[in-house]
Formats: sequence, structure tokens, C-alpha cells
Amino acid sequence: MFASFVTTILFSLSAISGRRVSGLLRGTHANLLRLSLGALLLGAWAHAFGFGVGGAAFPLLFLSGCVGFGAGDLALFQAYRRLGARRSMVMAQCVAAPIAALIEWLWLGHTPTLTQAGFAAVILTGVAVALLPHEDSDEPVNHLVAGILFGLVSAAGQALGAVLSRKAYTVAAAHGESFHGIGDGVNAAYQRILGGIAVTVVFFIYLKLAHKPDESRPSQWRKAWPWLAANCVFGPTLGVTCYQWALISTPTSVALPIIATTPLMVIPLAYFIEGERITKRAVIGGVIAVGGVIGLTLAR
Repeated sequence: MFASFVTTILFSLSAISGRRVSGLLRGTHANLLRLSLGALLLGAWAHAFGFGVGGAAFPLLFLSGCVGFGAGDLALFQAYRRLGARRSMVMAQCVAAPIAALIEWLWLGHTPTLTQAGFAAVILTGVAVALLPHEDSDEPVNHLVAGILFGLVSAAGQALGAVLSRKAYTVAAAHGESFHGIGDGVNAAYQRILGGIAVTVVFFIYLKLAHKPDESRPSQWRKAWPWLAANCVFGPTLGVTCYQWALISTPTSVALPIIATTPLMVIPLAYFIEGERITKRAVIGGVIAVGGVIGLTLAR
């Protein structure tokens, strides 16, 4: 579970830096660039010390990246525009975990214990309490049905991507290529990020051919580079490496509820870095979620 905790911290730092990048660069350009830089860093290690794009797990890990990194992230962006960031985050984080647990049970036969399932539910409840907007929130609610559908697609993409990674490790083990530790997590992250880049490139080409505007505002590259570099390191590089490391040894029914607390980690970081106000609801939800994490860590 240690890898899941580290992933949560890294994804939180990635979220903060990504928020800064989104205000300085056009969305599709920034996403493609951060994934490409991450692939260069991961690929340098994977080809020098790992197994590059070889191995029996590669097709499934590549597909996992297409589904999670690609389709899941694109759907999440559409949900942001229709539901707002907080509602979209609740859907993406809280719905992905039970979907992943269900898929993993039906496909791989891995079932959490009742105690683990109970504490996972406590975690997701805490996240929902902390992140659901107040009634007087100014977040958009236009196109509610479409936003919910995009949120569900994003959650399903994240869930299926995680289970595909777990399946890939099972296939690798059957071929005598078992994944172990953070080193193999780097290689898995590299193979997975290639799938995310493939889907992002296809979407980027579609925007160009269909003459769809990305965003009208100009990009501010000079200000954006430090934040883009931080986002690349904390997200696609180290964050996804630890995410894959967590999935190597931990079922999705345990790993994803812990990683779902990422938005809660963002709250204090946003307070110290950006001066955002911390609400009572965020504190209450955080306490509930942390209690669930402690219980899940000790559960058998």
C-alpha cells in the first residue's frame, strides 16, 4: 500500500502544477507535450535498464494507456466543462474505484474482503463529502446529463485502465516475466503512456482536420515551462510509475480508494501555494477519508 500513498502525494502535486499550466497554455497542446516529455524520461530508463516495449504484457499495458490516459482523460475534460471541476472530480475518483473492483472480480476473480470493502466505502464517502459543491456554488450545471455521462465514461476509463494493467501483470507472470518493484513500474508506466500519447495524437489531428478550435487564448510559454516540467515529473513520470507499482502488488479494490484521496491532498497544498480557502466540509470529509485509509491499511 506504500506505493498507493506515494502515488496520492505525487498526483496531488501534479494537480497543483497542472492547474497552473491550464491557465497558461492551450489544453490539448499542454497535455500532448507533458505526455511526450514523460515518455522521453520513462523511455530513457526503460530502454537503458528495462525491457523497453518488449514483453508479453506490452499489448495490454498499451491498451490500458489508450483507455485510461486517452479516452478517460478526454472524457474528464468534457465533464469539467459541463459539471465543474469539483463535481467531475467526485465522479472520476469515487465511481472509478467500485467499477474497477467489479471488473476485477468478474474478470480476474479478485474479491475484496467485507472489511476492505467497508473501509473503501468510507474513503469514497469522505472524498464525496469534501468535494461536492455547496448549494450556493457558482460551478456550472449546464448540460447536466451530458456532463454526468462524460463523468461516467471517464470513471469507467480509469477503472478499466487499472484492471487492464492488473491483467497485463498476470499475463506477464504466466510467461515467466513477473513484474516486481518500482523498476518494473517505470517500464510499465512507459508502455502505458505510449497508449495515452497515441489517443491524444489522434484527437489532436481530429481537431486540426475538423477545424475545431482548441482554445482562443494565447499561450504563455515562458511562464508555463517551470509548471509544465513539474507537472510532467509529478504526473506522467513519477506519479504513473508509482501508480503502476501499486497495481503490481495491490488489487484495484484496495489501491484505487486510497488514490481517490488525491483531491483531499490537493486542498492543503492549494491553501499554502495558491491561498485557497479550506471549508469545514473539506475538513470533515478529509477526516472521514483518512479514517477509512487507516482502516483499509490495517484491514485483512
